[in-house]
Amino acid sequence: MHVQKEIVDLRKKIQHYDFQYYVLAQPEISDYEYDKLYKRLSHLESENPQFITQDSPTQRVSGEPTKEFPSVRHRSPMLSLANTYSEAELIDFDRRIRDILDTDEKYEYVTELKIDGLAISIVYENGLFIRGATRGDGVTGDDVTVNLKTIRSIPLKSYTSANLPEIFEVRGEVYFSTETFNRVNALREESGEPLFANPRNSAAGTLKMQDARIVASRGLSLFCYQMIDLSNPDQVQEHWKNLEQLRKNKFPVNKYTEICGDIEQVLAYCQKWEQKRGSLPYEIDGVVIKINRSDQQRRLGTTAKSPRWAIAYKFKPSSVQTRIEKIVWQVGRTGAVTPVAELQPVLLAGTTVSRATLHNPEEIERKDIREGDWVQIVKGGDIIPKVIEVIREKRDKESVPCIIPEFCHECQTRLRRSAEEAALRCENYYCPAQIMRRIEHFTSRTAMDIEGLGPAIVELLVEKKLISDYGDLYSLLEEQIIPLEGMGALSARNLLSGIEKSKTQTLDRLIFALGIPFIGATAARTLADVYGDLDKLIGADEADLEEIEGIGPKMAQRTIHFFQSDINKEIIEKLRLAGVSFQYIRDGDSIKLAGKIFVLTGTLPSLSRDEAKNRILKNGGKVSSTVSVKTSYLLAGEKAGSKLVKAKKLNITIIDENEFLNLLNDL
Repeated sequence: MHVQKEIVDLRKKIQHYDFQYYVLAQPEISDYEYDKLYKRLSHLESENPQFITQDSPTQRVSGEPTKEFPSVRHRSPMLSLANTYSEAELIDFDRRIRDILDTDEKYEYVTELKIDGLAISIVYENGLFIRGATRGDGVTGDDVTVNLKTIRSIPLKSYTSANLPEIFEVRGEVYFSTETFNRVNALREESGEPLFANPRNSAAGTLKMQDARIVASRGLSLFCYQMIDLSNPDQVQEHWKNLEQLRKNKFPVNKYTEICGDIEQVLAYCQKWEQKRGSLPYEIDGVVIKINRSDQQRRLGTTAKSPRWAIAYKFKPSSVQTRIEKIVWQVGRTGAVTPVAELQPVLLAGTTVSRATLHNPEEIERKDIREGDWVQIVKGGDIIPKVIEVIREKRDKESVPCIIPEFCHECQTRLRRSAEEAALRCENYYCPAQIMRRIEHFTSRTAMDIEGLGPAIVELLVEKKLISDYGDLYSLLEEQIIPLEGMGALSARNLLSGIEKSKTQTLDRLIFALGIPFIGATAARTLADVYGDLDKLIGADEADLEEIEGIGPKMAQRTIHFFQSDINKEIIEKLRLAGVSFQYIRDGDSIKLAGKIFVLTGTLPSLSRDEAKNRILKNGGKVSSTVSVKTSYLLAGEKAGSKLVKAKKLNITIIDENEFLNLLNDL
């Protein structure tokens, strides 16, 4: 009983700290202390699986990718809202409310910020998270329960059952905060992946990803905006009080929601937030206005598409006019040459903007964008400002079309513009700009994390021809570094110490640091888990890679191409000779299952999929999501489906949990 009590106490602590961090943004303990608690809980549950419960924080992320999202029917339709950009139409909306309700009947509105995200529904029974779904067409949506559970601001169990219905539904908006969206895009840029255009679309795409681990790593957030009593839907309720009830149960409800006694207060609220929207740490595109009392909502009724008791007031897109002073072409580490407009600084949505992306040459040609042009730039749902149109009537008579460069301004190599992609590309691997970007990526905090080796030092080392790739870092000498501007004996020793320390960096960081196109930090962790050794990854074939959960065809193709390059082979050999660790060795690891490929299916009696997978990886084996002739074992539990049928057809060895455990002991 002592162990069970510790598990219960740990869950309560973690749930509390999750609420403080993810809902209130007021962390009470350090990440290190939090991780210790989480690891202790995970260890106790793995040793005592009989005490694992559905609402445990360790159960937020599923280890098995979802191949499809089943459709589920909403118990109450999720109607869309009528919307307007006009204050006059808001006043007309209020008039229609008065006409339908009894003469002189009092009513009030609840006003809420309209979060620019994806609408979802979560059903709770006896306080426990049962199912989550997207809005879909309003009648049916996609079951995304597993992915919604990764959002740490969503309670897996309500904190108290006091005054909560037996069965209730919570509706809300899944979104990316501005900071998280920028972080995700920075990681995508580092791994050579296309940037997300805006937080709304990327939040929707993330929630529909098949691997919950990737969803968890992205950092989605939620604001709840409605609670529906499914046990007694006809009971008279107040929307405002329901929101307060959600708050008391530690659901994330937006703190700027207000109650308004008349339409004048509603208009004032809309005007205030149209001006202040740029100060928020997330994107909003308007205000939602709702009648407070549920009995009045029922009397007002609905149309075929939307409720008559609610409306969305949409803000006009945040845009301003400014002048393009210059168009510059930036060379990235993968060779992509991107045009950027340098602007006369202008205030837009709360921030001063001096640069805007022009995406690619096609965009410039299609919109006929020129230096000196006055342009309309917009943020709207986009974090990165962009040019939406040229103000032609303001164009100078002497204006000339933008010349798309034929040669790289850094190395004078002729640029390539293929039919398959819109980007312009410098294919000179030794282009100074690419060299610096690749080395900066290799040394960055999320990669090899070499302290003291920032962009300025990298630029100096490249300019002085002391290094031409990141492999050269490990042959630098103290006497070469000391004469550099801003350096000295102490700085040189500290830098070399940081480089030496990086030799023992984990394999997943090394794989990410190499700069393989489309292989971000999450994919690098997956490859490190599966192969456990860089040389094994180098020797993999494309078909093997495509079988791995979370590794798609394009990622597999680019990985193979990267390791086949003679230049990359030379650099990797430099890392090997320098003593950089190529292996993923953890405490207690063995090679019992080396060369064996496992596929998991069904529910095992005592092991979760994550536990079984970790034991396979810990013993040198590999885990695949699909059965093929290369599969060594199918580990099958209850309710095994099509994988079992296919394994039998291919004569794959099928084992149950006991046989699997015996295999670990016997080998």
